[in-house]
Amino acid sequence: MTTQTQSIVRADSSALGLAIAVLTGVFLLVASGMAQATVLHDAAHDQRHAMAFPCH
Repeated sequence: MTTQTQSIVRADSSALGLAIAVLTGVFLLVASGMAQATVLHDAAHDQRHAMAFPCH
């Protein structure tokens, strides 16, 4: 029983970590894409176009 419980806990931890990483990445992409600040826009401009995210 102990082995099965440890496997389930590890799977849940991995899924949670992956979900947090994906949500953080999506948030950063959307935040930089929707930003109106000129400095942030200029800093992320080339990366946005490389990722096919429209900014104009």
